[in-house]
Amino acid sequence: MIGHDRRIVRHTAARPVGSARRTRPHVVVVGAGIAGLAAATGLAERGIGVEVIENQEYLGGRAGGWTDALPDGTPIAVNRGFHAFFRQYYNLRQLLRRTDPRLQRMTGVEDYPLVDAEGRRDSFRGLPRTPPWNALAFAARSRTFPLRELRRLDARAAAPLAAVSIPAIYEWLDHVDAETFLQQIEFPVAARHLAFEVFSRSFFAPPAQMSAAELAAMFHIYFLGSSEGLLFDVPTSNYDTALWSPLREYLESHGARIRTGSTVTRVQAGGDRTFRIHDDAGSVTDADAVVLATDVAGLRRIVADSPDLGDAQWRSRIQALRSAPPFLVHRLWLDQPVAGHRPAFLATGGMPPLDNISVLDRYEHQARSWAEQHNGAVLELHAYALPDVRTPEFERETRMRLLARLHELYPETAVARIVGEHVQWRQDCPLFGVGDHAHRPAVRTPHDKLMLAGDGIRIDLPVALMERAATTGWAAANALLAQWGLRGHDLYTVPTTGRHAVLRRLAERTMSKAAPQEESV
Repeated sequence: MIGHDRRIVRHTAARPVGSARRTRPHVVVVGAGIAGLAAATGLAERGIGVEVIENQEYLGGRAGGWTDALPDGTPIAVNRGFHAFFRQYYNLRQLLRRTDPRLQRMTGVEDYPLVDAEGRRDSFRGLPRTPPWNALAFAARSRTFPLRELRRLDARAAAPLAAVSIPAIYEWLDHVDAETFLQQIEFPVAARHLAFEVFSRSFFAPPAQMSAAELAAMFHIYFLGSSEGLLFDVPTSNYDTALWSPLREYLESHGARIRTGSTVTRVQAGGDRTFRIHDDAGSVTDADAVVLATDVAGLRRIVADSPDLGDAQWRSRIQALRSAPPFLVHRLWLDQPVAGHRPAFLATGGMPPLDNISVLDRYEHQARSWAEQHNGAVLELHAYALPDVRTPEFERETRMRLLARLHELYPETAVARIVGEHVQWRQDCPLFGVGDHAHRPAVRTPHDKLMLAGDGIRIDLPVALMERAATTGWAAANALLAQWGLRGHDLYTVPTTGRHAVLRRLAERTMSKAAPQEESV
């Protein structure tokens, strides 16, 4: 079963255009994050020889998980930080089903409350799934967006939110930032902070730096375009244990080789096959095709150091990619539990620098075991879209402000002793800035045997975040398989257009004067 929405769209893999090869092609996938693992799976399942090269000592990107230790020497499981596995992440979930067909290593979060600095709280518990009843029910009970506020909206300006069409929404709104767009439609300020800002910051950027088209697409994917709902699942143990180590074993059982702790430095056209891949140890690997599934910084570096790749226009598009502002993940081991009524996940709006709190011992096996043994708690605090400052003073101040917010929201934690903590500062997520979409590189490149994949790569389907990574990985595999006369893998998404014809027509009339954007490669 793909999902519960009766209007799931199936994107059938293109029919093979090439003839089957007598020799087994060999593909190098650079990057062992979600995109790279999806690409490797799509290829290995069709009998292609696959080698995955990852510069971390463990699987990369959001697939990362490793073991650390508390000050007393107790081993602890850590990862990149909390991620929500929404139920409309069809292609990611299909990847996870390779080793967990019924997704039994995931559990549902019962609620996803949002709270702001004024103490106003909204919840997604018990909402109907089907649009537009989900939005109307949410507004009917919301303290920040009561139904009476609907009359104050500029309905014509807001029409694209309710009638998103992919990729047309980028022609309509990519030239406007999300904050300005929300002001133009006269969206209530309180609701703006508590709803849209929470979602935009989950893209690791403040609304003023994010494309309004991405905001509208996100609203479509998670709310008005899908009847899967806004609740989500989380792994029942550390991400590597629950999800990615089993997938690594699955790939290796299909003949794939995964090499960690090795950094690809450049890709050269030629060699004994189509490409020659160089790494930081001085080794070379020849391959019939390459999938670059790195983060933005890694992709820019490899292409800059690989003068054989692409043409001037494509190379300039790669170099124009930007990373979102830094973010912080602060995990805490406390010697006292949090109150039993606290939700497993709480999102905040207008409470900088805190964006969300996760009570990990509510659902993660390793955290629960530690909490039970020590009568304590394991929490995780996230701060997104931070200033690009990494001085010790700024880091210390940010952590102290996060703790102050935690104590404000969960007062019982103020008297708890911190037994251990683990802090990660990262800046490796893509920025979806104003006007970026038209020039964002796509999965296909000027080389028919070189593909891109990742959450920063353009694919004109309604997908985002981890689902975009997985979808581009499958798409990269499909593009190569078709050339070798092999069947690809079907993809699934929420509807590519708004679900209601009247709203779609209104949006098209409203935005008919928008200037068309340039096509991507």
